[in-house]
Amino acid sequence: MSNKVPTLQLSGLELLEITPETNFVNIGERTNVTGSRKFLRLIEAGDFETAVEVAREQVEGGAQIIDINMDEGLIDGIHAMTTFLNLIAAEPDIARVPVMIDSSKWEIIEAGLQVAQGKSVVNSISLKEGEDIFKQLANKIMQYGAAVVVMAFDENGQADTLERRVEICQRSYNILVDEVGFPPQDIIFDPNIFPVATGMEEHRRNALDFFLATKWIRQNLPYASVSGGVSNVSFSFRGNNTVREAMHAAFLYHGIQHGMNMGIVNPSLLEVYDEIPKDLLTYVEDVLLDRRADATERLLDFAESVKGTSKEGTQQKDLWRELALQERITHSLIKGIDAYIETDVEEARLQVARPLEVIEGHLMHGMNIVGDLFGEGKMFLPQVVKSARVMKKAVAYLQPFIEAEKDNDNQSAGKVLMATVKGDVHDIGKNIVSVVLACNNFEIIDLGVMVPPEKILEAAVAHQVDVIGLSGLITPSLDEMVFVAQEMERQHIQIPLLIGGATTSKAHTAVKIAPISNNPVIHVNDASRAVTVVSNLLSAEQSDNYISGIRTEYHDFRNKFLQRSERKQYLSLSAARSNALQLDWENYKPTRPKNLGKYSMTEFPLDRLVPFIDWTPFFRSWDLHGKYPDILNDKVVGSQATELFADAQAMLEKIIDEKWLEARARWGIFPANSQGDDILIYDPEQPERQVASWLTLRQQLQKKAGQPNLALADFVAPTTVGYHDYCGAFCVTTGFGTAEKAAAFEAENDDYSSIMVKALADRLAEAFAEYLHQAVRQNFWGYAVDEDLSNEELILEKYKGIRPAPGYPACPDHLEKETLWELLAVEETIGVRLTESLAMWPAASVSGYYFAHPKAQYFGLGKITEDQLEDYSHRRNISLSQARKWLSPNLATD
Repeated sequence: MSNKVPTLQLSGLELLEITPETNFVNIGERTNVTGSRKFLRLIEAGDFETAVEVAREQVEGGAQIIDINMDEGLIDGIHAMTTFLNLIAAEPDIARVPVMIDSSKWEIIEAGLQVAQGKSVVNSISLKEGEDIFKQLANKIMQYGAAVVVMAFDENGQADTLERRVEICQRSYNILVDEVGFPPQDIIFDPNIFPVATGMEEHRRNALDFFLATKWIRQNLPYASVSGGVSNVSFSFRGNNTVREAMHAAFLYHGIQHGMNMGIVNPSLLEVYDEIPKDLLTYVEDVLLDRRADATERLLDFAESVKGTSKEGTQQKDLWRELALQERITHSLIKGIDAYIETDVEEARLQVARPLEVIEGHLMHGMNIVGDLFGEGKMFLPQVVKSARVMKKAVAYLQPFIEAEKDNDNQSAGKVLMATVKGDVHDIGKNIVSVVLACNNFEIIDLGVMVPPEKILEAAVAHQVDVIGLSGLITPSLDEMVFVAQEMERQHIQIPLLIGGATTSKAHTAVKIAPISNNPVIHVNDASRAVTVVSNLLSAEQSDNYISGIRTEYHDFRNKFLQRSERKQYLSLSAARSNALQLDWENYKPTRPKNLGKYSMTEFPLDRLVPFIDWTPFFRSWDLHGKYPDILNDKVVGSQATELFADAQAMLEKIIDEKWLEARARWGIFPANSQGDDILIYDPEQPERQVASWLTLRQQLQKKAGQPNLALADFVAPTTVGYHDYCGAFCVTTGFGTAEKAAAFEAENDDYSSIMVKALADRLAEAFAEYLHQAVRQNFWGYAVDEDLSNEELILEKYKGIRPAPGYPACPDHLEKETLWELLAVEETIGVRLTESLAMWPAASVSGYYFAHPKAQYFGLGKITEDQLEDYSHRRNISLSQARKWLSPNLATD
């Protein structure tokens, strides 16, 4: 019997044997669409010949195995994998090395195994979906004669501690060797390399636990190898290649010392361990080996010096620390610097008789200056939110001292209850208003989102608030606000009511809410007005005159508005339909989609969305008005916009690198025809079987001669033409993870970061919608394969086709979302759900339709009359009262 130790043997055209004496095997990472933008662009463009050159560069750079991954939702992974493997098989200088077939989809892995030459590695399988599937896949891999990478992942998630890594790897090994009969030398464990130096306490041992898990595996799981994606460890330092390359080299050095014998790296960009500057190496290894509690802070500071930040500049920045105490506190508040506030507040506390005096004196003095500067237009909203973060940190520090005195004499300027109404999930604007009011010494009771009327009124009475603020983004929220006002009247609750949010308006407030309420009702269209409005409402000297003036203003506005509405002329529904858009359907040939049916994407790479971001609405959400990028050079707000943009870029990098958020998408393309104002949707597999009806609404305002009364159905070929047209629908989200991250920031009194992460999640969701629409036009549907538009042109909607959304001007009917959710199985596939008011949750989500006709255009429905409301209620099969509730903002007679 042979005493030879079993070894891992892989091959391309040449044998690669990994023995106990083998030091380390480099696995090239650049032929991976999720890790190389260049490679992804080549594969998307179908430029496989140039993509082959990427593989050649990897082999020439020292890669002993090449990792090939085609996991991109918008390319045909099976086709891409087999095409690429067949091409490199014809290149002897590449084909000499083994390949790692890398995918999360078994069908792509199996397609690769069927064409790969030699002995490959499958990356990867795990216990994520349970033991049965794990064993099933392992048996198939064994039948193909491949080795396998096993992730430290089970039914409860990824292993993130030493104990979990050991537990999962031991269990996986036992199943593979004892139950499946898998050769132990063909097992490669990946015990998860996670980022270090993130600033989060739970991440301190990420590298050390990997090293210790590696050592345990090599000592306790005979003949198994250990691998991992090395670049993950340095994500916190993206943009600083000096630090990243040093971290990779040091990580590999210690990983190899502990038994790591394989790894996915870019071999052409590896620093030599002995050539790392000694001071940098010390800081890096302090982090990797968790040798100091302050290792992260020290490395971060040193990393800045590597970037070239001079110590002299730092000293200049800190000169303000030599100012008098009050000036230092004021400076911290104005500049939003929280690094020294606890030190300064403690110094102030020791100088006064009671800790409350620090709040009422030092801190409020500084915040009053902030308020004055904001009111004068010398500070802007993002700066004020940063000031609030410093103020909250200071108050949190003082709170235990105040509690110890059991003193409740802290006098606020007034209590304001804030709530996003029932069914609505959007709260960025509400949170900004809350912060601005809090900065001006108003006590805020924030009830959050989706708050029912009874809870709002119960809390208002219980807390004896002075003002109630209601917020909402979607049109059904308008009715909720009316209902709250009605309930306040019924219960004789006399509290002023503030109305705000994207769909609210002075017109709606003056026409629909103010007439039914004896309380003052005021529309607040931006955060900068909130302090003035609330201060005037609660001022003993100004309140009566202010309220009287508002009532007169709204009364006059209401009369003019109603008179203006009466002057508009509307067509009957039948006359409007007779004036529908007439398109030449006889000579129109719709492009048959390349991919009919329904599709999903999860864990989509967020960095792919960044080029599609429209930044102008981001600045608007912070009350900075101007078009990006011109706003960065604006004479008034340019400086603040630039600072805000820099903060956004820094957080966006963390969102991407640390995977704070998850992007998911669900979409479908279907045969379709119009029938009157309805769009009939058919089963792609059985095109004669109708599976849904989309109900569209038609403009009824009388138009000038020659101008049609539009409905979305006009852009789809009617049933009478004898052929199928096509329509699409979609839902995208980047909101999963947002609420948890925002809550964590709020727990740290960091409203600025909480608002920032929500604003960025919204921008990413809109970018995802833009990205997916482009991909559908060019790839999945393919009616615009030659389109080549810049991001600016995409923002200006220069493309062919439209993607209108239910709840927006062309189709204000939110009930259409229910149809889309059922058709696409949105909640079941990507988890986005609808509230009772049909808002999407998570809030950073976008849904809509796809229309491809070159004459399709965006438009506003405007007002409709009673005859269309009745027709709609019949088509929708709901009562007239229900129809009136959902379409009330669009009713000419309401």
